[in-house]
Amino acid sequence: MTRRDALSRVALILGGTIIGADVFLSGCTNADKKVSGVLDFSPDNIAFLDEVGETILPATASSPGAKEAKIGEFMKAIVTDCYTEADQKIFMEGFNKLNDASKKKFNDPFMKLTAEQKTQLLTELDKESKEYNKTKQKSDPNHYFAMYKQLTVWGYFSSKEGATKALRYVAVPGKYEGCIDYKKGDKAWAT
Repeated sequence: MTRRDALSRVALILGGTIIGADVFLSGCTNADKKVSGVLDFSPDNIAFLDEVGETILPATASSPGAKEAKIGEFMKAIVTDCYTEADQKIFMEGFNKLNDASKKKFNDPFMKLTAEQKTQLLTELDKESKEYNKTKQKSDPNHYFAMYKQLTVWGYFSSKEGATKALRYVAVPGKYEGCIDYKKGDKAWAT
């Protein structure tokens, strides 16, 4: 599978485009650029991203959640190596914006909320980012929550945990079978 195919599939899952896809398709050449010091991926911030990811894709009885897939580390790598400086800044400002929204709604920072409160808050932020993207002009900045959600879905389903435990995975597929019966409740294929 090519990088372009993988991104197309993730975009299909997300119902739109991937923020920074042009950089991903060019091979993440942003690593040569000097980062303006806006990035702070401290252990606390990685834990924060893991918690956001876990709220978006929680563990279930049959599959691990985003936290087990180390989604915070995945986001750190992609944001550091692939995002433009402008998107890096928006991504990092998202920590404060998400915590501000949490304090406004629940009088506590995101990390102190219950699982139900986190889900309620992120559901509202998801609606906000979708509304923002409907009216967004090409020159407008990206919405930070859209970045968080897209990276969570992409990182999770391309991780070992997501591909082998949340999806059906065949390491070395056999012959092509174009029409396989699907039974309600079956997992989607990873390969």
